[in-house]
Amino acid sequence: MPSVTDLQRLLPTGLIWLMNFKSCLSQHGENATAMNYVDYNFSSADYDDFPQLCVKESNRQFRLWFMPTFYSIICLLGLAGNLLVILTFFFFKRLKTMTDVYLLNLSFADLLFALTLPFWAANSMVQWGLGLLVCKAMHAIYKVSFYSSMFLLSFISVDRYFSITKAISAHRHRSQAMFISKVSSAVIWVMALIFSMPEMCYTTITNNTCTPYSSSSDRLRVSIQASQIVLAFALPLLIMSFCYSRIVQTLCQARNFERNKAIKVILAVVAVFLVCQTPYNLVLFWTTVVTAKGGTKNCSYDNNLLYATDVTQCVAFLRCCLNPFVYAFIGVKFRHDLLKLLKDLGCMSQERFFRYTCGSRRSSAAIDSESTTTFSP
Repeated sequence: MPSVTDLQRLLPTGLIWLMNFKSCLSQHGENATAMNYVDYNFSSADYDDFPQLCVKESNRQFRLWFMPTFYSIICLLGLAGNLLVILTFFFFKRLKTMTDVYLLNLSFADLLFALTLPFWAANSMVQWGLGLLVCKAMHAIYKVSFYSSMFLLSFISVDRYFSITKAISAHRHRSQAMFISKVSSAVIWVMALIFSMPEMCYTTITNNTCTPYSSSSDRLRVSIQASQIVLAFALPLLIMSFCYSRIVQTLCQARNFERNKAIKVILAVVAVFLVCQTPYNLVLFWTTVVTAKGGTKNCSYDNNLLYATDVTQCVAFLRCCLNPFVYAFIGVKFRHDLLKLLKDLGCMSQERFFRYTCGSRRSSAAIDSESTTTFSP
């Protein structure tokens, strides 16, 4: 039987053990309550209230091979074609008509645009790492060259309209034509610069991408894209449709052996413009409508719009390498001068030059006697 001294010694130890046991039970109860509370919160949460991230990995993988391939082809063809046009103009000093001046400016605009394509390819493939200054310069050069080329195409159609349908009046003001063409070309570049100012000001680096838009629902995007559709597609299309339709009517009344060929050339010019520009502008219009409505929450629909934009934009970019062939090389005189330039540079033999040019320089005075872009193929 334990003594009093032993009981006094065991009592504090038992009390300490009992207090520790009670504290442990209390702590376990609080943890159990907290776990039940957390389980309740997670089990009762509505995940539909959380925004879901739209995964665009497939579009990114598509851009990795599509953009570099087509941008490289367009860039090389654009540089080669437009450089040949510029060299031909300066080598033979062919600035004799308004269309010559417009064509030279068009080649410079398309050449500038072609030089920006490698930067566009880099921007679509990897994170932008060239800084804000290069970012702004890329968009500025692109927009200025884009607007100027569209305006120049319109002025070329207007000049052809007056030179064919109003031949007598155009010949009477022939001495003033060169001055008017140079002044109007300068005005075109200034107008293109003014219309490009919004993108120059707002272009920045967002999410490691060079873009003038902060998001897909940016209101600035609506105004920029809407003005681009009106000024760089609808207006040139309206002018070209009127001018070339009247030219075709005039040619149909003429008794010239090159009439049918000239009409085919005009139809080719209009067809190239429509095929290159219409698909992209339709997609751009629909994208603008979606943006004006606040964007879309359908991820699949958004991805399809990106695919359509990428493909149609590449088709629209083809204009910079097709313009030299449609507006310059198709003319008999210009084509002859180009072949002579290639012969003088050592790129063509004398025999081949005579084989290509012999009998091809027929008179086309009834259509466009002084222009480098006669409608005869």
